[in-house]
Amino acid sequence: MSEIPAKATESEDPSDGARAEAASGAVAGGPPRDGTYGRSAWAAGRRSDDTSHGRDVRDGAGAGHGENARDGAGAGHGEDARDGAGAGHGEPGPAQPAGGTPVRGMSGAAAGGQVPGEQVPGEPLWQSSPPGSMYDYIRVASFSIGPDGLVDQWSLRAEQIFGIPAERAVGMDPIEAFVAPDLRDRGQRKMAEILDGREWTGVIPFRKPDEADGDADTGDTEGLAEVYVMPTTTDAGERAAVCIVVDVRTLRRIETDLAASQAIFGQSPFGFLLIDPDLRVRRANERFASTFGGKPADHRGRGVRDYLASPEAERVTATLRRVLETGETITDMHITGVVPGSDERRHWSINLYRVHSGTGRPIGVAWLGTDITARRAAAREAAAARRNLALLNEAGARIGNSLDLETTARELLDVVVPGFCDLAGVDLYQGLLVGDEAPPGLADGSAELRRVAYASAVSGAPLVGGPAPVAVGAVHHYAFNSPCADALRTARPRHIAAEDGGRALVQSTLAVPMVAQDTVVGLVQFSRTKGSEPFGERDRELAMELASRAAVCIDNARLYRREHQRALILQRSLLPPGDPEASGLDIACRYLPGNAATEVGGDWFDVIELPGHRTALVVGDVMGRGLRAAVAMGELRTAVRTLALLDLEPAEVLSALDEIARGLGKPGGPSQAFGTQGVQGGIQQVSRTARKPRDADLSEVYLATCVYAVYDSVTRRCTFANAGHLPPVLVEPGEDALMLDVPPGMPLGVGGEPFEEVEVELPEGALLALYTDGLVESRDHPLDEGLQAFVGALTDPSRPLEDVCDHVLNTLDTHHGEDDIALLMARVQGLPAESVGDWTLPREPRSVGRAREYARAQLLSWDLEPLVDTTELLVSELVTNALRYGEGEIRLRLLLDRTLVCEVWDAGLVQPRRRRARDTDEGGRGLQLVGLLSAAWGSRRTPRGKTVWFELPLPDGETGLTDPAEALLSLF
Repeated sequence: MSEIPAKATESEDPSDGARAEAASGAVAGGPPRDGTYGRSAWAAGRRSDDTSHGRDVRDGAGAGHGENARDGAGAGHGEDARDGAGAGHGEPGPAQPAGGTPVRGMSGAAAGGQVPGEQVPGEPLWQSSPPGSMYDYIRVASFSIGPDGLVDQWSLRAEQIFGIPAERAVGMDPIEAFVAPDLRDRGQRKMAEILDGREWTGVIPFRKPDEADGDADTGDTEGLAEVYVMPTTTDAGERAAVCIVVDVRTLRRIETDLAASQAIFGQSPFGFLLIDPDLRVRRANERFASTFGGKPADHRGRGVRDYLASPEAERVTATLRRVLETGETITDMHITGVVPGSDERRHWSINLYRVHSGTGRPIGVAWLGTDITARRAAAREAAAARRNLALLNEAGARIGNSLDLETTARELLDVVVPGFCDLAGVDLYQGLLVGDEAPPGLADGSAELRRVAYASAVSGAPLVGGPAPVAVGAVHHYAFNSPCADALRTARPRHIAAEDGGRALVQSTLAVPMVAQDTVVGLVQFSRTKGSEPFGERDRELAMELASRAAVCIDNARLYRREHQRALILQRSLLPPGDPEASGLDIACRYLPGNAATEVGGDWFDVIELPGHRTALVVGDVMGRGLRAAVAMGELRTAVRTLALLDLEPAEVLSALDEIARGLGKPGGPSQAFGTQGVQGGIQQVSRTARKPRDADLSEVYLATCVYAVYDSVTRRCTFANAGHLPPVLVEPGEDALMLDVPPGMPLGVGGEPFEEVEVELPEGALLALYTDGLVESRDHPLDEGLQAFVGALTDPSRPLEDVCDHVLNTLDTHHGEDDIALLMARVQGLPAESVGDWTLPREPRSVGRAREYARAQLLSWDLEPLVDTTELLVSELVTNALRYGEGEIRLRLLLDRTLVCEVWDAGLVQPRRRRARDTDEGGRGLQLVGLLSAAWGSRRTPRGKTVWFELPLPDGETGLTDPAEALLSLF
């Protein structure tokens, strides 16, 4: 093959003189240096036996020139030209070069031979250079021009760049086909110079023919190409040329991408690493180097273990290997470590993704990291704030649901352990627990306290700050100079450090005083053990808020307990003291107040002794709770006793109580309940319209239920009246218990309806039970079920009454504490016939003497001789009054039980009145004498008149009797 002598190389840009820099190993080959030219290798794709001119030309893009020319972008010839970017990656052309002489020195790949595993069928790109070379990214093509100036060889890559297939391109004039009309003359001149053997390189704008498709990426029909034209000769000695074409647009895009990549990598505010397949740092940016010290180049070759400690390094290494093998992208992976020169733990968030070459081969892993230490701290702060708010919300929902001191303290500990601390305890002042208004010892903080609650999430861990662990319920006090005493004294929280030089289990304790209404009521201690974070300022504020809320609830519970106890004391003071006694009855009673969580109710019972050895049994229930109900109950009980002393019938008593209950809530008080009194002292009701209160808005409604029964021990008959109360239960000997059918009237305070009476004869030994609804009704047990259970519990009435009461309370659900419970039970024991003396006397003067004789004889038979003289005198006075002021026949009755009772009956309706006689009066001293000599006297109405009675105590050797003579003398 003939060679062309070297000529001066001209680089001229036909398109207005722009010049592209010829970079060796990048885009286009430089001008020859040794004065020799190799044959063009543009035909390498068509003929596998072509050889380049020069020695040891390997993987060249064209025919290399110059010694040891490596990585050339154009056609290089000379010694050891390797890794060119020209025809080595140029696709095989459709035509052979003229003369068909093979190019010497071409490798098998460049000569058209297939490298196993690298040639992809149907793809124009094949390569023999190592993967990852620059030809994976740039577009290089080749074609040749014959001696006639027309295209005679056209490569597949040229088809891609220019968009014209080989069958059409061969034979075309390149100047006419690709150069703009206004530049064609200049182009023809340059072509002539090239065919004259002159080498040329430059940047040429070109256009695709009208029938050619646009660019596959952009769709443009115009482009810009950098062309390296090398003159050659054919076998016939004619001048030709080989053209190496590089798509400038691709180069510009690569330059832009490289600049952008460099900007992103170098100017990124995040730490950027490129890690090779050996998991070593290939490249690091300034941001990463500024964090871990040194320059970016200093980090090249380092591994993960050079930055992170185990086991974090193993975790990150395994993740990098997984990303490299699977291509999985890892986002927001959190790692922890330290930076050189600091012991502070830092936190980073890293993103990992696999990086590929242009051919898709994995070449490493990109690491993008950012410091999230501040963000983690802010997140912890936000999480702590949310936790604290949730804890306060839980405290507001759970603390204070009960009005019991101990329960409220336990509710506080249930909230804080283990959510806020590991163990805690609550101490309250002993003085407050026993009802003192102000706790003693607040000046020095050493007053006695009681441990009311304790909770621990750690077994066997005591609270610090005291000489020894304190049991729940124990009374103790803190030393004057202790932190807990200081907290109580100053009403400020104190932090208590760990004891025993850090060997103690508890490492941090907050002693927080419980302050309510400017009063310290106690102390709560919060402790954290080793392994938990010590208390900080935020924890201190939260502890103060929790203690303050609990203190308010505990103070409310304390005030409620005080009011509850006062109401209970008031209520108990209004109930019958001790065990009531009654003539002809065996009495047993029980009263159970509600628990401390419920206010005191208005349940009451009473046993009232009436004249004639009769007894009134009363059980009632004021609707409502608290001190108001207790006061109303006391007023109604007093009214019942007052009305009972008037010896009214049961229905009349309830009618009067109804008026009183309606007047309790009125501004005028109970006095408005009564109208004018009749001549004989009876209560005359007035119309409700005439008594409308002026201040109706100030009135309150007081409602109560009540059952009132009067038992006569002589006749064993009992008269009942009911005002909306539960029916009495009667158990006769040998019979099952039954509820008496007593018509339930309206509750007291409603008014408008009369009350009915029912009279029942009670057999000897019968058991009568009166009760309130708290005994038979609760949330878990309806009323009907409770009544049946109560009736079923009265199975053995012959047992002692105290045992019967205990059995009933143990059988029924009496521990619910929802309401007060009142139970009154009476066993019938009528007066025997030998204890009753009964005589009828005619209306004549001799009846006075007979009455004295009957009385003397009866008393002597009862061995009551000391009472004979007094009884004769008083009987004589009462019978005389009946003769003078009464009507009808006279009845005399003597009753012996715990006292001696004498009754004189007549048909007159006029009640006797006691008056003080003047010194000059001959009469009018009879009732005065009765009042002086008897223990009690009075009169009552009966269905057929009236009864005047007096009562004398039985001689017992201790109580002296009044001498009748001295009593008579005292009247004058």
